[in-house]
Amino acid sequence: MCAHVLTSVAWPYANGPRHIGHVSGFGVPSDVFSRFMRMSGHDVLMVSGTDEHGTPISVQAEKEGMTTRQLADKYNRVIVDDLHGLGLSYDLFTRTTTQNHYRVTQDVFRGLFDNGYAIAKPTKGAISPSTGRTLPDRYIEGTCPLCGDDGARGDQCDNCGNQLDPVDLKNPRSRINGETPEFVETEHFFLDLPALADSLGSWLSQRTDWRPNVLKFSQNLIEDLRPRAITRDLDWGVPIPLDGWRDQPMKRLYVWFDAVIGYLSASVEWARRSGDPDAWRKWWCDPEALSYYFMGKDNIVFHSVIWPSMLLGVNGEGNRGGGPEVFGQRLNLPTEVVSSEYLTMSGSKFSTSRGTVIYVTDFLKDFGPDALRYFIAVAGPENNDTDFTWEEFVRRTNNELANEWGNLVNRSISMAHKNNGGVPELGEVHAVDAQLLETSKAGFSTVGDLLRRNKFKNAVSEAMRIAGAANRYLSETEPWKLKEDPARRDTVLHTALQVVSDVNTMMTPFLPHASQKVFEALGGEGVWAAQPEVREVSEEGNSDYPVITGDYTDQQAVWESRPIKAGQPLAKPSPLFAKLDDKLGETGPEWAPIQV
Repeated sequence: MCAHVLTSVAWPYANGPRHIGHVSGFGVPSDVFSRFMRMSGHDVLMVSGTDEHGTPISVQAEKEGMTTRQLADKYNRVIVDDLHGLGLSYDLFTRTTTQNHYRVTQDVFRGLFDNGYAIAKPTKGAISPSTGRTLPDRYIEGTCPLCGDDGARGDQCDNCGNQLDPVDLKNPRSRINGETPEFVETEHFFLDLPALADSLGSWLSQRTDWRPNVLKFSQNLIEDLRPRAITRDLDWGVPIPLDGWRDQPMKRLYVWFDAVIGYLSASVEWARRSGDPDAWRKWWCDPEALSYYFMGKDNIVFHSVIWPSMLLGVNGEGNRGGGPEVFGQRLNLPTEVVSSEYLTMSGSKFSTSRGTVIYVTDFLKDFGPDALRYFIAVAGPENNDTDFTWEEFVRRTNNELANEWGNLVNRSISMAHKNNGGVPELGEVHAVDAQLLETSKAGFSTVGDLLRRNKFKNAVSEAMRIAGAANRYLSETEPWKLKEDPARRDTVLHTALQVVSDVNTMMTPFLPHASQKVFEALGGEGVWAAQPEVREVSEEGNSDYPVITGDYTDQQAVWESRPIKAGQPLAKPSPLFAKLDDKLGETGPEWAPIQV
């Protein structure tokens, strides 16, 4: 049955270029899932954008000698180019500095306020003594007062999982310059999480099919929920839409608050640009619609606890009651929060400041998108922190992409081209042929079920296992020795080509660029796997900006085995994947050398 499927992808922060650790968490997994769901006949809306508010943007702008807006514009374009280069098939990748995003964010705030879940109260705010600028919670580190871990942040302790406030930390320090922050009296709005805890806990108790690490972490937070600040003393952000607040130059909605609302605002913007301003409701208000949120594990709390609480509050489903008047209909809570662990390098989390970083731009330039997409899928941090090494990247690329999959494609098509000039006829089917064809067809159910449950590593490994079975089949049947039995040779080659076609379909969500080449090598014409495009758009009151979008409705890729046609002309194929020099695994490239 066709369903409306919302793919909500974590918003990359626009204070610099993104590295491969970032896209291993939010980028590639979300695109693999979206491409599979489209191939399965579902109506997918994949949205995200650059997160452009908050103190870190202002700090980086000062370092680079430009305004905050100029910096956001700069890195918005860099990130758009990188994600487009990776082939991430967004229906809309936008940004948080649009008038549309401001309006939707303010609507959500008003809904929470009207229902009684956004409450104003005095508090202490952290200030940088040297600049007078507000320090965001995540830019303050110190010792956790509960477990004693020295790496706790101002919003939470990753070691014990508890929610914190910056003033709670022992020995607090600024991540920006290391100084001890000052805490000053101020007034802010808070999300009344305790009033939403019962509804949130009931909802979480029904999430039986989530990844265990996400569900357990989220449920552990319920008992200690406290009101959480949703405004800050800043001049860069979304204004507070209330009398007495909206005109205060140093009062803005907190960056984390407006960022998670981006999933909704991007859907609203997409609908408006599609010509049907209410189209977003199909994904947000239909009770049968599904929504999947993709991010790294440092973002779990915002998507499994905070954002669902905000939606419950806007819907009027907490202890204070209320109703969904601000949007007119109830908004759907997440179907699943799909969180990845960290991709590390030499055992350390990717860090620009420490030099342990591999930028997406550099990687794409030297190795292209599909090699990175494959590595993230088969060896990425799906369930555990995973260490990226150049040695492992070279091994995976050479042994699996080039020798296993690429070799199967090349040898099958080359022999058919040489002997027949096209796809040969299928003659008498022997047991060994039938067994391989059955294995291949069964893969659609097995691999599809794994992809549906976001088990990407197992899914791509199963597809590659089928490719390996086809290679062994060719080695055992030896069609190159069947010159005296052309009918048998043709059956063997036809069987191999059918499996190539099947495996190519299964590989399409992972390797969309290569799958297009295989489709064409098998004689196909037109678009097999649609690719995104970058488009300049305009908005009243704002300068033009780039978005990633695309029309994926006319692509030919469908999640099923499609019989190949005997007689289809075939040309001599080109190598699908170039093998990498083994020395790369020992040295790394010049732009990311291995540190000895």
